[in-house]
Amino acid sequence: MSAIPEFETQVAIIGAGPAGAIAASLLHKAGIRVLVLEKQQFPRFSIGESLLPCCMQFIEAAGMLEALNKAGFQFKNGAAFRRNGNYNCFDFTDKFTQGPGTTFQVERAHFDKLLADTAAAQGVNIRYGHSVTAIDLNARPILDISDDQGQQYRLQADFVLDASGFGRVLPRLLDLERPSNLPPRQAIFTHVEDGITDPDFDRNKILISVHPQHQDIWYWLIPFSNGRCSLGVVAEPARLAHQQGTLEQQLFALVNEEPGLKRLLSNARAVRDAAQLGGYSARVSTLATDKFALLGNAGEFLDPVFSSGVTIAMQSSAYAADCLIRKYNGEEVNWDKDYCQPLTQGVDTFRTYVEAWYDGRFQQVIFSEDQNPKVKQMICSILAGYAWDRDNPFVKDSLRRLNMVVELCADRQSSPTPEPS
Repeated sequence: MSAIPEFETQVAIIGAGPAGAIAASLLHKAGIRVLVLEKQQFPRFSIGESLLPCCMQFIEAAGMLEALNKAGFQFKNGAAFRRNGNYNCFDFTDKFTQGPGTTFQVERAHFDKLLADTAAAQGVNIRYGHSVTAIDLNARPILDISDDQGQQYRLQADFVLDASGFGRVLPRLLDLERPSNLPPRQAIFTHVEDGITDPDFDRNKILISVHPQHQDIWYWLIPFSNGRCSLGVVAEPARLAHQQGTLEQQLFALVNEEPGLKRLLSNARAVRDAAQLGGYSARVSTLATDKFALLGNAGEFLDPVFSSGVTIAMQSSAYAADCLIRKYNGEEVNWDKDYCQPLTQGVDTFRTYVEAWYDGRFQQVIFSEDQNPKVKQMICSILAGYAWDRDNPFVKDSLRRLNMVVELCADRQSSPTPEPS
């Protein structure tokens, strides 16, 4: 019997999605040998089409901005929210934090392939159809790999980055998965030929709509540049248990319960099979050691409501790449202090607002009729992805600041006369 072939690299990256492609590009530019292992063939469908402006700084650092700007994706400059006829929008260019204020809404199959292809053009080695089946961390990490032709080999690496997204390869193989502290939720989604004719509909913004009776049920509508939209609904599984019919029928039945969406999408038709994703919120026992780090969804995923997934993925890639570059430059790296703690700070900021969205506190702020412009700019920065800006009081002290604004909104609603300026 022939021996299993063995290869080696400095950094092995599991997954060629946004987290993997950005990390690979940053490391390759620093002269570090990288091998990316991607289970699927690209292009492949992925959900999460609305980027945040914060992403643009990582895309630029990876040398991918020119390719992205030429790709023809839908321009995005903000987020709009609607509940029971009340409408409010946030202009991402009018924010507290410095940095890009615009981005794109993308069909992820094309976007992910664009980033991966750009990384490959830079010289990054990406192997498609290659799955990691086991890992040995006793000494130098050794990965067991099988390709889509059934060929097996081993890969030794100094370090492993898991950018496998919802595949969560290392959390499964190393028993790192832990229950999320967020209630389980389920999403039903599809892409539609939207047929929207309303001249007031702003295709430059994601639209988040709230169910008229149940504030914990919400819908996303993400316009693309080709007359299509990503459409989805999110609710706790018990809320969806009574729905009848196919997933597409269930989705459109729920859409028709929200009058604004029903009107907007009266001519819409699905252009791909509806799908569902449940139990997506995830946590792990550790995000990194001196042998591996978990990037993006492979480590922790909160909720799709503020489109934070790709932003967290790219931020984690930037932190991990910086740590590895420093390591190869001979500097000492403390993975807990230099990676886990700063990454978790931003994730926990998003968590504050996700939890407050579902219990109604943040919705009260979003739909307040009398918003303080400076407060709105600070909140807008978070919605634009700048959840790591510790100069922003709504980041540094997120829970207390949010609760202060919630109380102020409640006082204003209960007051029969305007407060003095």
